[in-house]
Order: sequence, then C-alpha cells, then structure tokens
Amino acid sequence: MAVTYDNGQSFELSAEYLRVESPSAEVQGHSAAQKQTIGGKSLVVITKIEPVGNYAVRLIFDDSHQSGIFTWAYLYELGTHEARKWGDYLERLKAKGLSR
Repeated sequence: MAVTYDNGQSFELSAEYLRVESPSAEVQGHSAAQKQTIGGKSLVVITKIEPVGNYAVRLIFDDSHQSGIFTWAYLYELGTHEARKWGDYLERLKAKGLSR
C-alpha cells in the first residue's frame, strides 16, 4: 500500500508488514507485553480499504482480519520506523520458531 503525506514523505508498506503490525487488540494486546507475533502471513493480501472519517483507514485482509483501524499517524510511524520494526518482527519470528 502506498501512502503519501502533505510533507512529501511517502511509503510503500507491504500487506504482510501491515498485517503483522496491525493496531488491533488481537495483534497489539492491551500492553507491550501482550503483543502477538503472527507468522505465516507472507502471502496475505489487502482485499479492501475503507475510510474511517478523515483520520484513518480500516484494512481488510484476505485472512479475514479486519479489526485494525490504521490512523494516518500510525501509518506514518510504520513508514518511518519500518526497518527497525521489520527487523524486530523477524527476530521474534525466529525466537518463536515461526516462519513468515
């Protein structure tokens, strides 16, 4: 998914990255200690994007996940910190014996 901001910054965020970093409680939990590491999403596809007011979008994935509301601020955070967040995700996968 491509996202461009008024400041000229733009990001290409993969469906897999967006799915595993979904802001939903199912993925993030209710605290950092509850965050889930979700494997097996390398082929996940975004099937629909729904606007949520002027502040966010709901992404619907082909694995039926649709509970995350991605605010523009959260998408910006995902874009600006993608390398670190993706590296952390890959390390968590490896530590738990999961694959993409």
